[in-house]
Amino acid sequence: MGVNEGKRLAIVEDDRDLVQLLKAAFELEGYSVSVFFDALPFLRYIRDFGLPHLALIDLGLPSMHGFELSKKLKALGDVPIIFVSNQDEIDTVVKGLSSFADDYVTKPFEMRELIARTYRVLSRIHDFGYAQSPVTVVDDWLSIDFGNSRVRAGSQSIMLTPTEAELLHILIRNGGNVVPSGTLIARVWPLEQIYEDTLRVHIHRLRRKLERDYRHPQYIQTERGEGYRFVMRDAEPTEQETVAERETARLNISDTSNNR
Repeated sequence: MGVNEGKRLAIVEDDRDLVQLLKAAFELEGYSVSVFFDALPFLRYIRDFGLPHLALIDLGLPSMHGFELSKKLKALGDVPIIFVSNQDEIDTVVKGLSSFADDYVTKPFEMRELIARTYRVLSRIHDFGYAQSPVTVVDDWLSIDFGNSRVRAGSQSIMLTPTEAELLHILIRNGGNVVPSGTLIARVWPLEQIYEDTLRVHIHRLRRKLERDYRHPQYIQTERGEGYRFVMRDAEPTEQETVAERETARLNISDTSNNR
């Protein structure tokens, strides 16, 4: 299998001739390519099929600006973005790179350069969990539908705010590892001066939606002085399994007592 096999690209561009050229070029490199001529069909696709591994986005789309689309996309998950645009004003480029995108390519461009830039962005990513099924099943209690910004906790279906969805996606993508508070703040509020108290408030609200008991969190754990980590828990034992474990423990205690 080639290095790009299995990687899904989304091209969101209203220039149909350019779309066909991009699609053909990236498919020759082994990528699976989906094309969209506007933002709204792309967002509907995500809700049904989940996030791509990378999105190539034009800024001048019919229904919304590429920055607005990228903001909505980032609220659903931490998917890498490359802007491909004829807008080459330095303020636009800087805003795109600092707020939303991993790279910015101005038109006209060399196809080989765009392909190389795409490969470079993807090569820096070690966990592509964000591009899996739109629903992440954590265990018997918790599942997360990032495509629709919703969680199912027990029997409840609960909406997430864009900020909560982005925080949760970053934590799950780094599942088991501590994400420093400063990293979370920089990724979720890149252009705002946010302090840790604000982050703690959002984490608290997120726990109230996810946890069986938010006062004793099992999923989002605090590492004091460092940050937060998401713990992927095993499924809860069934009642039969619990009874069996208790009976085994009772027999073990009895055996120990008889052998004294």
